[in-house]
Amino acid sequence: MFLHIPYFDLYRKQVIKQADLVLAMHLRGDAFSPEQKARNFAYYEPLTVRDSSLSAVTQAVIAAEVGQLQLAYDYFAEVAFLDLYDLAQNTRNGLHLASLVGIWTALVAGFGGLRLRDGSLAFAPRLPEGINRLTFRVVFRNRCIRVKITPTEAQYVLVEGTLLAVWHEDETIMLSTQKSVTRPTSQIQAGPRPDQPPGRVPLKRAARSLSEGPAELLHHNR
Repeated sequence: MFLHIPYFDLYRKQVIKQADLVLAMHLRGDAFSPEQKARNFAYYEPLTVRDSSLSAVTQAVIAAEVGQLQLAYDYFAEVAFLDLYDLAQNTRNGLHLASLVGIWTALVAGFGGLRLRDGSLAFAPRLPEGINRLTFRVVFRNRCIRVKITPTEAQYVLVEGTLLAVWHEDETIMLSTQKSVTRPTSQIQAGPRPDQPPGRVPLKRAARSLSEGPAELLHHNR
């Protein structure tokens, strides 16, 4: 954008290169109420042009947290296919390594809801339509935890290590290697799906097989 539009035109408009305030809500979520997060996300979405390969990662995480699950899925697809389908038309210059790491972040912090709370791990998992199961492992303070999420519940297993207390949503649960702990996942009532700047609607994630080509998998509304 900065290569093609004069600064004078840009500075007269209310646009944001990437989702910095949204990133603050991810890293310091304890400083914002759920209502503030939803309101801030809805406010900044129409202003954020995502002129950075890192922006969609953060937007996917907070979109999932505020209940905009399909929008989060669309942003996740943009992150996942950025280099595979050369979406930014610059993969010839090298891979977007930070964005590749963002795939894990969008899945685990986004749909897994992983955060730090009061010195321990906290999970608030929820899956969008189209993902039937998400499984990942996290190593925390010499303990290995396996998390398996379905559309209706989350299962936690301490694979290795001593007893560990973690959060599932607003409940503290104790994990041991003796048995798994399963809890239902809750859905939140999200507001209307927010708009994006003209021409910056994220990739639409089509519910089709990964064996199909990019034209079938992703509908690029630009």
